[in-house]
This record gives sequence, C-alpha cells and structure tokens, in this order.
Amino acid sequence: MQSEATEEERVNNMTLEAYADTIVPGEKRHEDDRAIAGAAPGPGSVAAGALELLNFDATGVTVGLPYLAQSLNDHAKSYAGEVELALDHDVPPFVALPYEHRRELVRRLTAPGHPEKDGWVSLALFCNMAFDSAAHKHTADAIREGHPGLLALGYKAPDADGFWRFPKYGYGRKLAELHPDTTPSGSPA
Repeated sequence: MQSEATEEERVNNMTLEAYADTIVPGEKRHEDDRAIAGAAPGPGSVAAGALELLNFDATGVTVGLPYLAQSLNDHAKSYAGEVELALDHDVPPFVALPYEHRRELVRRLTAPGHPEKDGWVSLALFCNMAFDSAAHKHTADAIREGHPGLLALGYKAPDADGFWRFPKYGYGRKLAELHPDTTPSGSPA
C-alpha cells in the first residue's frame, strides 16, 4: 500500500506532466500513459525534462508546485462540470481531461485578466524552457544525452574541447576580425 505522501507526489507529478504536455505536446511514453495525451509526434516537454526543471530550486517555483497541481485539478473539476464532461477518477482531474479540453483550460488560465494568470504563465514558460533550452542542464551535457528539444532546434555538439566554433559564421559572413588580445579560450585579455 502506498503512503499518503507517495500518492500525493504521484498525483502532483502526473498533473504537472499533463500541464507540461499541454504546453509542448509529445508522444506517449507507453500505451497506458495518461499524463501525456499523445497529441503530437516525437518527444515534447515531458521527455525534455519539464518535471526535472520545475523541481530545480533555481526556478523559484518548486515550493509552490503542490499548490499549483491542486489548483489545476480544482480548475479541471470546475471546467468539466461547466462543459458537462465526465472525468475518470483513476487519474487526477486535469489528467482525465482529453487534450483539447486541457488546451482550452490552459488557454483560459493564461488569458489576460485571469486572476491567476501570472502563475500559470510562469509554469508554462518553465515547461517551454525545458524543451527549447534545457535550462536545467549544461548545454553540452544535454546535447550529449540527446536532449530532444535542442536536437529538434538544430543544436550541434561542441568541438572536442567543449567549445562551440562556427567556421561558416552564423550570418553567412565574418562580422569582425578577432581582437589581437583574445585568449585561446575566446576571452578578452
């Protein structure tokens, strides 16, 4: 039998994964995956480490995650009642919503004028950051590990010494000559 804390953690994690999957959808991890709706091919925010980033203390949201998960589930119950949608009680209410209803609820929560908008937008930004910048990892490590968001965006691995060099130049032409006092690491002297 699971302890109360373990069940609460499971509910919070599933709810936050479902929120992250609504922000950057991806494919299900397995056939019985309920948190990820499977609304898009390939990996999404959850596969990119959204839950890991949300639980990274530097975000400043970690302590509020249980409240956000509970609040999201409360909003999902209200929303389901409003649209007359029966929820499966085997999973948290937000997880039980079909993807299009998750998307609509998140749209409402992040809309201008919603009293909780700032919190939901912040949560959405971190879910997006997990995918498009791997903010919870060193970039070279994330690429080496095959981070799905960075790979989808076309990030390339650094050179063998860990530095990125761009011999073709990002703008298609060299913008300036290297300063004569630049050190081998690329820093000014």
